[in-house]
Amino acid sequence: MNWYALYTKPRWEKKVARDLEQQGIETYCPEITEVRQWSDRKKKVTTPLFKSYVFVHLEDKDRARVFNTTGVVQYLFWLGKPAVIRDEEINTIKSWLEDERVEEIEVNHLTPGDKLTIANGSFKGKEAVIEKIGNKRLRLILKDLGVVVNVKVSEALEN
Repeated sequence: MNWYALYTKPRWEKKVARDLEQQGIETYCPEITEVRQWSDRKKKVTTPLFKSYVFVHLEDKDRARVFNTTGVVQYLFWLGKPAVIRDEEINTIKSWLEDERVEEIEVNHLTPGDKLTIANGSFKGKEAVIEKIGNKRLRLILKDLGVVVNVKVSEALEN
């Protein structure tokens, strides 16, 4: 069985994940909690980490089953084939979201940059591309996932 990335209609990630789970398909929709500001109040809101994407874990022959679900648009393709997400990448996302040192997460689309190997933390040993370095903020490109990740860390970084 492989993990695949499904592209969904905008703001349908949670609904698609719930409906696929009800059909017996294992899904993963990583979520983060954000504080949203309105004119009269602040509220904590849980939103998907990857906008318009849900990960599904199924056999290659069963990939067509997901299209019975409202909100599913298509699979994410890489080099003309549905992109296969490795188990260790899913596990890295899960462990990263559970890491208390990561305070804020924002994901954007992939852009080019310089290569490096991460020295410590949840991504230790992973290859990444630094796009921007701030005092306590890094913009990293994780090529394996095809995304840019803005990370705010609460402790000093080692080079």
